[in-house]
Amino acid sequence: MHTLLDFTQIIISVVLILLVLLHSGKDAGLSGAFGVGTGAGPFGGGSLVERNLDRWTIVFALLFVANVIALLKI
Repeated sequence: MHTLLDFTQIIISVVLILLVLLHSGKDAGLSGAFGVGTGAGPFGGGSLVERNLDRWTIVFALLFVANVIALLKI
């Protein structure tokens, strides 16, 4: 069980890092390379994509915290 939680923690960490890097900042960050913040990219409007990116980031952050708590309990 401990090995499964360790592996899950690694996967969640990598996904969470990628999601955070995709967020647009002051200089549009990495998301500017994919047209997320411009509204003219392959995804159409940027606002829906940004909201979904926010939601996925929150979900993976909560999974990260829950997994850390589970690892500490074992």
